[in-house]
Amino acid sequence: MAKQIFVNLPVKNLNKSVEFFTKLGYEFNPQFTDENATCMIIGENIFAMLLVEKFFQTFTSKQIADAHKTAEVLLCVSEDSRDAVNAHVDKALAAGGTIANQPQDHGWMYSRSYSDLDGHIWEVMYGDMEELNRMMAAQGAQTA
Repeated sequence: MAKQIFVNLPVKNLNKSVEFFTKLGYEFNPQFTDENATCMIIGENIFAMLLVEKFFQTFTSKQIADAHKTAEVLLCVSEDSRDAVNAHVDKALAAGGTIANQPQDHGWMYSRSYSDLDGHIWEVMYGDMEELNRMMAAQGAQTA
């Protein structure tokens, strides 16, 4: 069996979170959805479990971080192009998200980020590996 990753995120209002992420194009697994949680499908083997804070608290003795005030994690999702990065983040902002950081353009890698309704930071990036290889080859030629 292929390994899977399940990122567990506390949310204040599960219905609002589902509505937000649905606007971004995400789907949810109904087998793992009830009034306390839902399983958001990010990729073939990557999922975010959105857990109502009270339910999330049953999994840890630590205090739940207020993601509007502290950064407990940075979630990064890749896209297939710069345009797809922009479309993803623009959808998030239109759905009620906020800009987390200014866009980053490193030539071969481009990213934008937003905070979801609960303050979790989502980095959305595109990496052009061919451009990275060209840049590294040019750099190597300069030092040779």
